[in-house]
Amino acid sequence: MKFFRCDQIREIDAQTIKVESIESVDLMERAAGQLLKWHMRSFDRSRRIIIFAGPGNNGGDGLAFARLLYENRFIPEVWYVKFTDNTSRDWKINRQRLENETPLRINVIDTADKFPIIEPDDLVIDAIFGSGLSRAVDGLAAEIISWLNNTDCMVISVDMPSGLFGEDNSNNNPETIVRADITLTFQFPRLSFLFPENARFVGEWTVLPIGLNQEVMSQVDSPFFLLDDQSVADLIKARRRFDHKGIFGHGLLVAGSYGKAGAAVLAAKAALRSGIGLLTCQVPGYCTNVLQASVPESMVLPDTGDKYISGNYDTDLFDAVGIGPGIGTESDTQKVLQNYLLCRNKPLVIDADGINILSINKKWISALPPDTILTPHTKEFERISEYTSNSFNRLEKQIDFSGKYNCIVVLKGAYTSVTTPQGKVYFNNTGNPGMATAGSGDVLTGVILSLLAQGYPPENAAVAGVYLHGLAGDIAVSKSCYESLLAGDLADNLGNAFNRLKNPV
Repeated sequence: MKFFRCDQIREIDAQTIKVESIESVDLMERAAGQLLKWHMRSFDRSRRIIIFAGPGNNGGDGLAFARLLYENRFIPEVWYVKFTDNTSRDWKINRQRLENETPLRINVIDTADKFPIIEPDDLVIDAIFGSGLSRAVDGLAAEIISWLNNTDCMVISVDMPSGLFGEDNSNNNPETIVRADITLTFQFPRLSFLFPENARFVGEWTVLPIGLNQEVMSQVDSPFFLLDDQSVADLIKARRRFDHKGIFGHGLLVAGSYGKAGAAVLAAKAALRSGIGLLTCQVPGYCTNVLQASVPESMVLPDTGDKYISGNYDTDLFDAVGIGPGIGTESDTQKVLQNYLLCRNKPLVIDADGINILSINKKWISALPPDTILTPHTKEFERISEYTSNSFNRLEKQIDFSGKYNCIVVLKGAYTSVTTPQGKVYFNNTGNPGMATAGSGDVLTGVILSLLAQGYPPENAAVAGVYLHGLAGDIAVSKSCYESLLAGDLADNLGNAFNRLKNPV
């Protein structure tokens, strides 16, 4: 799914209205209709519904929603948050419709002492502000938001939590942003939903389609994409009856050190579970028996060092190289990574200690072969880039880093972001908190190495690898729970993840 900045969404709204010869209030009616459908799937009529509507189009959505609720035998209360005398045209139309077509009364809050009494079982609908804010909320609206945040009831925000900016919230005031339990957004997610520091405001979010014109959307450029089953399924190569292991590539995995043989085992299992034809693992002598016993399907290339990686081998035999899981940062190991960088003739994925070595030797980053895939978590990325205090700025630095060094960066976390040298940003929508466990990143390295060796273009290998990795985690956790998930469970469920993409439910 391609998605957009808030200013672009407003332009898509406007162009849809023009192309389809409809009124803006008709688009608002579509939005209210989707809110009603979601509400009727989610709640019965026993809950008291309190709608807080601002004076703009977000408030107009709230008024239209109130009217449709009443028409479907719900009895909502409507509270108009009047912090200005100016209201939008569509707000006025929906107020008139509400008054003409229902007996519902619009209660006005124009001072702080007019707040209604709210009980814990009530449902609060936040339709005070939508997208488009460029400064922190203040005055009466800020008082109302603060008051709402101190209630114990469920809060459902329409389009966006009031007070939240659509992209960069680094200069926003967190005390004046609604902390929603659920956010019902229209047509697309907002970029700010995908950043961890905004989770306390957004809660669980759901995209409701409102029929924006597909042709219009296709003509608006955006670097942002949210991955889904179909988009990744389209990347997976089909296998033919007479294919053999030589067709599916030979990968070299450089992994492990004394006490960290498990990293090599996990990455190797994941590579083999992801369809690689042949896998050779360069591991320290200490790890050889462990790997041969744990992953007999892989070949082992014992390193000259017994406890850590210290030797280089000819990469001409291999179709792709993965380096980093559990290798440590010994000086000899650093030289090994440098030499593999200088080969520059094979697709390469670097993870974990490989990235830590780059942070020690930052000049080497310029030597990355084109389209090298780096898979850091946040702290590892900051070591090779620089510290940032918020996710929006970090994303900007990630995009710049990919462009500057002609590499693909997989920044791991919830909604893992994959940036390309061309400036594209893919956000992953699979995975769960149970994957925050030792070895999870090693499994991802194995998956990406496998796809590279099979001839997937690096961008596709990174995107599909991240998605399959998260999907395997989702399948695994459905059989257990977050707390008990192990990295090995991810590798064991990669086959189920491939099947899910091939045979969607």
